[in-house]
Amino acid sequence: MSTQITDNANASVAQNIARLNLLAPESTCSTDLASNPWDTPAGYGPGASQEDSVPAGYPVQGSIPEEYLEASDAELDTRIIAAKETLGDRAVILGHFYQRDEVVKYADFVGDSFQLANAALTRDKAEAIVFCGVHFMAETADILSREDQSVILPNLAAGCSMADMADGPSVQKCWEELTALYADEADDGRMPVIPVTYMNCSAELKAFVGRNGGLVCTSSNAATVLEWAFERGRRVLFFPDQHLGRNTAKAMGIPLEQMPMWTPRKELGGNEADTLLDAKVILWHGFCSVHKRFNPAQIAKAREDFPGVRVIVHPECPMEVVDAADEAGSTDYIQKAIAAATEPTAFAVGTEINMVNRLAAQYPQHNIFCLDPVICPCSTMYRIHPGYLAWVLEELVAGRVVNQISVPKEQQGDAKIALERMLAAKP
Repeated sequence: MSTQITDNANASVAQNIARLNLLAPESTCSTDLASNPWDTPAGYGPGASQEDSVPAGYPVQGSIPEEYLEASDAELDTRIIAAKETLGDRAVILGHFYQRDEVVKYADFVGDSFQLANAALTRDKAEAIVFCGVHFMAETADILSREDQSVILPNLAAGCSMADMADGPSVQKCWEELTALYADEADDGRMPVIPVTYMNCSAELKAFVGRNGGLVCTSSNAATVLEWAFERGRRVLFFPDQHLGRNTAKAMGIPLEQMPMWTPRKELGGNEADTLLDAKVILWHGFCSVHKRFNPAQIAKAREDFPGVRVIVHPECPMEVVDAADEAGSTDYIQKAIAAATEPTAFAVGTEINMVNRLAAQYPQHNIFCLDPVICPCSTMYRIHPGYLAWVLEELVAGRVVNQISVPKEQQGDAKIALERMLAAKP
Protein backbone atom coordinates (compact mmCIF):
# COMPACT_ATOMS: atom_id res chain seq x y z
CA MET A 1 0.00 0.00 0.00
CA SER A 2 1.51 3.32 -1.01
CA THR A 3 0.24 6.84 -1.36
CA GLN A 4 0.80 9.14 -4.31
CA ILE A 5 0.01 12.84 -3.78
CA THR A 6 -0.22 15.18 -6.75
CA ASP A 7 2.21 18.11 -6.77
CA ASN A 8 -0.40 20.54 -8.03
CA ALA A 9 -3.42 21.21 -5.85
CA ASN A 10 -6.74 20.33 -7.38
CA ALA A 11 -8.60 23.38 -8.65
CA SER A 12 -11.56 22.78 -6.35
CA VAL A 13 -9.21 22.77 -3.34
CA ALA A 14 -7.77 26.15 -4.28
CA GLN A 15 -11.23 27.59 -4.87
CA ASN A 16 -12.48 26.40 -1.49
CA ILE A 17 -9.43 27.78 0.31
CA ALA A 18 -9.94 31.15 -1.36
CA ARG A 19 -13.61 31.14 -0.40
CA LEU A 20 -12.89 30.23 3.21
CA ASN A 21 -10.16 32.82 3.63
CA LEU A 22 -12.45 35.56 2.31
CA LEU A 23 -15.04 34.65 4.93
CA ALA A 24 -12.71 35.41 7.84
CA PRO A 25 -10.05 37.94 6.84
CA GLU A 26 -9.46 39.17 10.40
CA SER A 27 -8.71 35.82 12.01
CA THR A 28 -5.75 35.65 14.37
CA CYS A 29 -5.01 32.00 13.57
CA SER A 30 -1.71 31.74 11.77
CA THR A 31 -1.75 29.77 8.54
CA ASP A 32 1.96 30.25 7.85
CA LEU A 33 2.79 26.66 8.67
CA ALA A 34 4.71 25.74 5.54
CA SER A 35 7.77 27.58 6.88
CA ASN A 36 10.58 25.62 8.41
CA PRO A 37 9.59 24.23 11.84
CA TRP A 38 13.12 24.80 13.18
CA ASP A 39 12.26 28.53 13.10
CA THR A 40 9.10 28.01 15.20
CA PRO A 41 9.21 29.65 18.66
CA ALA A 42 8.81 27.65 21.86
CA GLY A 43 5.37 26.13 22.42
CA TYR A 44 3.09 24.23 20.11
CA GLY A 45 3.70 26.74 17.34
CA PRO A 46 1.34 28.43 14.88
CA GLY A 47 -1.97 26.78 14.09
CA ALA A 48 -4.90 25.51 16.11
CA SER A 49 -2.91 24.88 19.31
CA GLN A 50 -0.95 28.13 19.36
CA GLU A 51 -2.75 29.44 22.45
CA ASP A 52 -2.75 26.16 24.42
CA SER A 53 -0.57 25.96 27.52
CA VAL A 54 2.56 23.89 27.07
CA PRO A 55 3.36 21.61 30.04
CA ALA A 56 6.72 21.48 31.74
CA GLY A 57 8.97 18.90 30.18
CA TYR A 58 7.47 19.23 26.72
CA PRO A 59 9.82 17.44 24.26
CA VAL A 60 12.33 19.62 22.46
CA GLN A 61 13.96 18.73 19.16
CA GLY A 62 17.68 19.27 19.08
CA SER A 63 19.44 20.86 16.14
CA ILE A 64 20.04 18.86 12.97
CA PRO A 65 22.82 19.35 10.41
CA GLU A 66 22.62 22.59 8.43
CA GLU A 67 22.54 20.71 5.13
CA TYR A 68 18.95 19.61 5.87
CA LEU A 69 17.89 23.11 6.85
CA GLU A 70 19.32 24.69 3.73
CA ALA A 71 18.36 22.02 1.18
CA SER A 72 15.80 22.89 -1.47
CA ASP A 73 12.53 20.98 -1.76
CA ALA A 74 13.86 19.24 -4.86
CA GLU A 75 17.08 18.19 -3.12
CA LEU A 76 15.20 16.85 -0.09
CA ASP A 77 12.90 14.93 -2.40
CA THR A 78 15.85 13.31 -4.17
CA ARG A 79 17.54 12.39 -0.89
CA ILE A 80 14.41 10.96 0.72
CA ILE A 81 13.62 8.80 -2.31
CA ALA A 82 17.23 7.57 -2.49
CA ALA A 83 17.29 6.72 1.22
CA LYS A 84 13.98 4.86 0.94
CA GLU A 85 15.30 2.83 -1.99
CA THR A 86 18.49 1.99 -0.09
CA LEU A 87 16.63 0.94 3.04
CA GLY A 88 14.00 -1.05 1.17
CA ASP A 89 11.94 -3.31 3.45
CA ARG A 90 14.14 -2.45 6.44
CA ALA A 91 12.15 0.74 7.07
CA VAL A 92 8.45 1.57 6.87
CA ILE A 93 7.14 5.14 6.82
CA LEU A 94 3.74 5.89 8.38
CA GLY A 95 1.80 9.09 7.60
CA HIS A 96 -1.20 10.31 9.58
CA PHE A 97 -4.32 11.60 7.79
CA TYR A 98 -3.58 15.11 9.14
CA GLN A 99 0.03 15.22 7.99
CA ARG A 100 1.13 17.76 5.36
CA ASP A 101 1.16 16.55 1.75
CA GLU A 102 4.87 17.13 1.23
CA VAL A 103 5.51 14.47 3.91
CA VAL A 104 2.57 12.12 3.29
CA LYS A 105 3.68 11.50 -0.29
CA TYR A 106 6.56 9.38 1.05
CA ALA A 107 4.39 7.26 3.35
CA ASP A 108 4.00 3.53 2.83
CA PHE A 109 0.75 3.67 4.82
CA VAL A 110 -1.66 6.53 5.49
CA GLY A 111 -4.35 6.33 8.17
CA ASP A 112 -5.34 7.22 11.72
CA SER A 113 -3.02 6.56 14.64
CA PHE A 114 -4.13 3.02 15.45
CA GLN A 115 -4.50 1.95 11.82
CA LEU A 116 -0.90 3.01 11.29
CA ALA A 117 0.44 1.24 14.38
CA ASN A 118 -1.20 -1.97 13.16
CA ALA A 119 -0.12 -1.42 9.56
CA ALA A 120 3.50 -1.40 10.67
CA LEU A 121 3.04 -4.89 12.08
CA THR A 122 2.43 -6.21 8.56
CA ARG A 123 6.01 -5.36 7.58
CA ASP A 124 7.89 -8.28 9.10
CA LYS A 125 11.23 -7.21 7.66
CA ALA A 126 11.03 -3.63 8.96
CA GLU A 127 13.77 -2.82 11.44
CA ALA A 128 12.66 0.81 11.75
CA ILE A 129 9.18 2.36 11.90
CA VAL A 130 9.30 6.05 10.96
CA PHE A 131 6.11 7.64 12.29
CA CYS A 132 5.16 10.91 10.60
CA GLY A 133 2.60 11.85 13.20
CA VAL A 134 2.84 12.99 16.82
CA HIS A 135 4.40 11.67 20.01
CA PHE A 136 1.56 9.55 21.43
CA MET A 137 1.17 7.80 18.06
CA ALA A 138 4.83 6.82 18.02
CA GLU A 139 4.50 5.56 21.61
CA THR A 140 1.57 3.33 20.59
CA ALA A 141 3.60 1.95 17.70
CA ASP A 142 6.46 1.18 20.09
CA ILE A 143 4.11 -0.66 22.49
CA LEU A 144 2.79 -2.84 19.67
CA SER A 145 6.04 -3.36 17.79
CA ARG A 146 8.62 -6.09 18.28
CA GLU A 147 11.59 -5.59 20.60
CA ASP A 148 13.97 -5.67 17.64
CA GLN A 149 12.19 -2.77 15.91
CA SER A 150 12.94 0.91 16.46
CA VAL A 151 10.20 3.53 16.32
CA ILE A 152 11.37 6.95 15.13
CA LEU A 153 9.61 10.32 15.36
CA PRO A 154 11.32 12.69 12.88
CA ASN A 155 10.76 15.72 15.14
CA LEU A 156 10.56 15.13 18.89
CA ALA A 157 8.64 18.40 19.32
CA ALA A 158 5.65 16.94 17.44
CA GLY A 159 3.39 16.50 20.45
CA CYS A 160 -0.37 16.84 20.97
CA SER A 161 -1.97 19.57 23.08
CA MET A 162 -5.04 17.42 23.85
CA ALA A 163 -2.89 14.51 25.02
CA ASP A 164 -0.98 16.94 27.24
CA MET A 165 -4.21 18.08 28.93
CA ALA A 166 -4.31 14.86 30.97
CA ASP A 167 -1.06 14.04 32.77
CA GLY A 168 -0.26 11.08 34.99
CA PRO A 169 -0.21 12.83 38.40
CA SER A 170 -3.48 14.70 37.73
CA VAL A 171 -5.29 11.55 36.62
CA GLN A 172 -3.91 9.59 39.58
CA LYS A 173 -5.12 12.28 42.00
CA CYS A 174 -8.56 12.24 40.36
CA TRP A 175 -8.67 8.45 40.64
CA GLU A 176 -7.78 8.53 44.33
CA GLU A 177 -10.49 11.10 45.07
CA LEU A 178 -13.11 9.13 43.15
CA THR A 179 -12.25 5.77 44.69
CA ALA A 180 -12.39 7.33 48.16
CA LEU A 181 -15.78 8.88 47.38
CA TYR A 182 -17.20 5.59 46.10
CA ALA A 183 -15.65 3.39 48.81
CA ASP A 184 -18.86 3.02 50.82
CA GLU A 185 -21.14 2.06 47.93
CA ALA A 186 -22.90 -1.28 48.09
CA ASP A 187 -21.08 -4.02 46.19
CA ASP A 188 -23.12 -5.24 43.21
CA GLY A 189 -20.26 -7.09 41.56
CA ARG A 190 -19.24 -4.13 39.41
CA MET A 191 -16.43 -1.64 39.91
CA PRO A 192 -17.51 1.80 41.15
CA VAL A 193 -15.77 3.44 38.17
CA ILE A 194 -13.90 2.21 35.08
CA PRO A 195 -11.18 4.38 33.51
CA VAL A 196 -11.37 4.82 29.73
CA THR A 197 -8.82 6.81 27.80
CA TYR A 198 -8.98 7.99 24.24
CA MET A 199 -6.13 6.87 22.02
CA ASN A 200 -4.83 10.46 22.08
CA CYS A 201 -2.95 10.19 25.36
CA SER A 202 0.46 9.27 26.68
CA ALA A 203 1.67 5.70 27.17
CA GLU A 204 1.68 6.45 30.90
CA LEU A 205 -2.10 6.90 30.84
CA LYS A 206 -2.66 3.87 28.64
CA ALA A 207 -0.77 1.91 31.28
CA PHE A 208 -2.88 3.53 34.01
CA VAL A 209 -6.17 2.33 32.53
CA GLY A 210 -4.78 -1.12 31.81
CA ARG A 211 -3.62 -1.42 35.41
CA ASN A 212 -6.97 -0.25 36.81
CA GLY A 213 -9.35 -2.46 34.83
CA GLY A 214 -10.00 -0.07 31.97
CA LEU A 215 -9.12 0.23 28.31
CA VAL A 216 -8.37 2.54 25.40
CA CYS A 217 -10.89 3.68 22.79
CA THR A 218 -10.76 5.21 19.34
CA SER A 219 -13.32 7.51 17.77
CA SER A 220 -14.52 4.46 15.81
CA ASN A 221 -15.28 2.17 18.75
CA ALA A 222 -15.97 4.60 21.62
CA ALA A 223 -19.60 3.44 21.99
CA THR A 224 -18.58 -0.23 22.09
CA VAL A 225 -15.92 0.57 24.68
CA LEU A 226 -18.41 2.42 26.89
CA GLU A 227 -20.79 -0.54 26.67
CA TRP A 228 -17.92 -2.82 27.71
CA ALA A 229 -17.15 -0.53 30.64
CA PHE A 230 -20.76 -0.31 31.86
CA GLU A 231 -20.97 -4.10 31.93
CA ARG A 232 -18.14 -4.04 34.45
CA GLY A 233 -18.60 -0.74 36.25
CA ARG A 234 -21.26 1.70 37.42
CA ARG A 235 -19.52 4.71 35.97
CA VAL A 236 -16.81 5.71 33.51
CA LEU A 237 -13.98 8.20 33.97
CA PHE A 238 -13.33 9.36 30.39
CA PHE A 239 -10.22 11.30 29.39
CA PRO A 240 -8.71 13.36 27.88
CA ASP A 241 -11.32 14.50 25.30
CA GLN A 242 -14.55 15.72 26.84
CA HIS A 243 -16.29 16.10 23.47
CA LEU A 244 -15.81 12.54 22.25
CA GLY A 245 -16.96 11.29 25.63
CA ARG A 246 -20.02 13.54 25.75
CA ASN A 247 -21.09 12.92 22.16
CA THR A 248 -20.73 9.16 22.53
CA ALA A 249 -22.53 8.93 25.88
CA LYS A 250 -25.34 11.25 24.71
CA ALA A 251 -25.93 9.05 21.65
CA MET A 252 -26.24 6.09 24.06
CA GLY A 253 -29.03 7.88 25.94
CA ILE A 254 -27.09 9.08 28.97
CA PRO A 255 -28.48 12.44 30.22
CA LEU A 256 -26.16 15.43 30.20
CA GLU A 257 -26.75 16.01 33.91
CA GLN A 258 -25.10 12.64 34.54
CA MET A 259 -21.95 13.70 32.70
CA PRO A 260 -20.15 16.15 35.01
CA MET A 261 -16.86 17.73 34.02
CA TRP A 262 -13.72 17.00 36.01
CA THR A 263 -11.43 20.02 36.14
CA PRO A 264 -7.90 19.14 37.32
CA ARG A 265 -6.43 20.92 40.35
CA LYS A 266 -9.87 21.51 41.85
CA GLU A 267 -11.26 19.54 44.77
CA LEU A 268 -13.48 16.74 43.38
CA GLY A 269 -12.78 18.26 39.98
CA GLY A 270 -14.94 21.26 40.86
CA ASN A 271 -18.02 19.11 41.60
CA GLU A 272 -20.26 18.38 44.55
CA ALA A 273 -20.03 14.87 45.96
CA ASP A 274 -23.68 14.14 45.17
CA THR A 275 -23.11 15.07 41.51
CA LEU A 276 -20.30 12.55 41.22
CA LEU A 277 -22.30 9.89 43.04
CA ASP A 278 -25.11 10.30 40.51
CA ALA A 279 -22.74 10.45 37.53
CA LYS A 280 -22.59 7.90 34.72
CA VAL A 281 -19.70 9.41 32.75
CA ILE A 282 -17.15 11.77 34.32
CA LEU A 283 -15.59 13.87 31.57
CA TRP A 284 -12.06 15.22 31.75
CA HIS A 285 -11.60 18.88 30.88
CA GLY A 286 -9.69 18.32 27.65
CA PHE A 287 -10.31 18.97 23.97
CA CYS A 288 -8.83 19.00 20.48
CA SER A 289 -7.86 22.53 19.48
CA VAL A 290 -8.59 21.80 15.81
CA HIS A 291 -12.08 20.41 16.33
CA LYS A 292 -13.20 22.88 19.00
CA ARG A 293 -13.01 25.60 16.31
CA PHE A 294 -16.09 24.26 14.53
CA ASN A 295 -19.49 25.73 15.43
CA PRO A 296 -23.16 25.55 14.34
CA ALA A 297 -22.96 28.92 12.57
CA GLN A 298 -20.45 27.42 10.14
CA ILE A 299 -22.87 24.60 9.39
CA ALA A 300 -25.71 27.09 8.84
CA LYS A 301 -23.49 29.05 6.45
CA ALA A 302 -22.58 25.90 4.52
CA ARG A 303 -26.26 24.98 4.17
CA GLU A 304 -27.07 28.50 3.00
CA ASP A 305 -24.26 28.53 0.40
CA PHE A 306 -24.74 24.95 -0.77
CA PRO A 307 -28.36 23.75 -0.44
CA GLY A 308 -28.41 19.99 0.04
CA VAL A 309 -24.84 19.93 1.38
CA ARG A 310 -23.91 16.83 3.38
CA VAL A 311 -22.27 17.85 6.66
CA ILE A 312 -19.93 15.29 8.25
CA VAL A 313 -17.95 16.12 11.37
CA HIS A 314 -15.53 14.37 13.68
CA PRO A 315 -16.89 13.40 17.14
CA GLU A 316 -14.12 15.45 18.77
CA CYS A 317 -16.24 18.48 17.77
CA PRO A 318 -18.42 20.15 20.42
CA MET A 319 -21.84 18.58 21.02
CA GLU A 320 -23.72 21.46 19.38
CA VAL A 321 -21.76 20.88 16.16
CA VAL A 322 -22.34 17.13 16.15
CA ASP A 323 -26.06 17.72 16.77
CA ALA A 324 -26.29 20.16 13.86
CA ALA A 325 -24.37 17.93 11.42
CA ASP A 326 -25.85 15.20 9.26
CA GLU A 327 -23.27 12.66 10.38
CA ALA A 328 -20.40 12.32 12.81
CA GLY A 329 -17.60 9.79 12.61
CA SER A 330 -13.89 9.07 12.77
CA THR A 331 -11.39 10.08 10.12
CA ASP A 332 -11.79 6.62 8.62
CA TYR A 333 -15.58 7.02 8.62
CA ILE A 334 -15.33 10.40 6.89
CA GLN A 335 -13.03 9.07 4.21
CA LYS A 336 -15.18 6.00 3.54
CA ALA A 337 -18.41 8.05 3.45
CA ILE A 338 -17.03 10.34 0.76
CA ALA A 339 -15.51 7.44 -1.18
CA ALA A 340 -18.89 5.68 -1.19
CA ALA A 341 -20.85 8.64 -2.61
CA THR A 342 -21.90 7.72 -6.15
CA GLU A 343 -23.40 11.04 -7.23
CA PRO A 344 -21.63 14.44 -7.27
CA THR A 345 -22.20 15.85 -3.80
CA ALA A 346 -21.30 18.92 -1.76
CA PHE A 347 -19.55 17.82 1.46
CA ALA A 348 -18.87 20.21 4.34
CA VAL A 349 -16.36 18.43 6.55
CA GLY A 350 -15.50 19.22 10.15
CA THR A 351 -11.98 17.94 10.64
CA GLU A 352 -8.34 18.93 10.01
CA ILE A 353 -7.72 20.88 6.79
CA ASN A 354 -4.95 18.67 5.36
CA MET A 355 -7.26 15.68 5.29
CA VAL A 356 -10.12 17.73 3.82
CA ASN A 357 -7.93 19.13 1.05
CA ARG A 358 -6.57 15.68 0.27
CA LEU A 359 -10.10 14.28 -0.03
CA ALA A 360 -11.04 17.17 -2.33
CA ALA A 361 -8.09 16.35 -4.55
CA GLN A 362 -8.87 12.63 -4.57
CA TYR A 363 -12.57 13.09 -5.38
CA PRO A 364 -12.84 16.07 -7.77
CA GLN A 365 -16.36 15.00 -8.80
CA HIS A 366 -17.53 16.28 -5.40
CA ASN A 367 -17.39 19.76 -3.88
CA ILE A 368 -15.53 19.02 -0.64
CA PHE A 369 -14.63 21.84 1.73
CA CYS A 370 -13.78 22.46 5.36
CA LEU A 371 -16.43 23.94 7.65
CA ASP A 372 -13.95 26.23 9.38
CA PRO A 373 -13.69 29.54 7.50
CA VAL A 374 -10.08 29.83 8.69
CA ILE A 375 -7.41 27.48 7.41
CA CYS A 376 -6.00 26.52 10.81
CA PRO A 377 -4.17 23.17 10.74
CA CYS A 378 -2.92 20.98 13.56
CA SER A 379 0.07 22.86 14.96
CA THR A 380 2.12 19.90 16.09
CA MET A 381 1.58 17.67 13.07
CA TYR A 382 3.32 20.38 11.06
CA ARG A 383 6.47 19.91 13.09
CA ILE A 384 7.26 17.00 10.76
CA HIS A 385 9.07 18.48 7.77
CA PRO A 386 10.82 16.80 4.80
CA GLY A 387 14.12 18.04 6.22
CA TYR A 388 13.64 16.01 9.39
CA LEU A 389 12.43 13.01 7.41
CA ALA A 390 15.51 13.11 5.16
CA TRP A 391 17.74 13.36 8.23
CA VAL A 392 16.32 10.33 10.09
CA LEU A 393 16.27 8.20 6.92
CA GLU A 394 19.87 9.00 5.96
CA GLU A 395 20.94 8.29 9.54
CA LEU A 396 19.32 4.84 9.19
CA VAL A 397 21.21 4.31 5.95
CA ALA A 398 24.40 5.10 7.89
CA GLY A 399 23.43 2.56 10.54
CA ARG A 400 22.39 5.09 13.20
CA VAL A 401 19.00 5.37 14.91
CA VAL A 402 18.04 8.90 15.96
CA ASN A 403 14.90 10.24 17.65
CA GLN A 404 13.92 6.80 18.87
CA ILE A 405 10.71 6.63 20.92
CA SER A 406 10.97 4.05 23.69
CA VAL A 407 8.14 3.46 26.15
CA PRO A 408 9.50 2.48 29.60
CA LYS A 409 9.33 -1.25 30.28
CA GLU A 410 7.23 -0.68 33.41
CA GLN A 411 4.51 0.95 31.27
CA GLN A 412 4.54 -1.34 28.26
CA GLY A 413 2.79 -4.36 29.78
CA ASP A 414 -0.21 -2.52 31.26
CA ALA A 415 -0.51 -0.26 28.22
CA LYS A 416 -0.57 -3.26 25.91
CA ILE A 417 -3.33 -4.84 28.02
CA ALA A 418 -5.42 -1.67 27.60
CA LEU A 419 -4.83 -1.69 23.83
CA GLU A 420 -5.64 -5.40 23.54
CA ARG A 421 -8.93 -4.84 25.36
CA MET A 422 -9.67 -2.07 22.90
CA LEU A 423 -8.92 -4.37 19.96
CA ALA A 424 -11.38 -6.90 21.32
CA ALA A 425 -14.11 -4.23 21.57
CA LYS A 426 -15.09 -4.23 17.92
CA PRO A 427 -18.03 -2.03 16.83
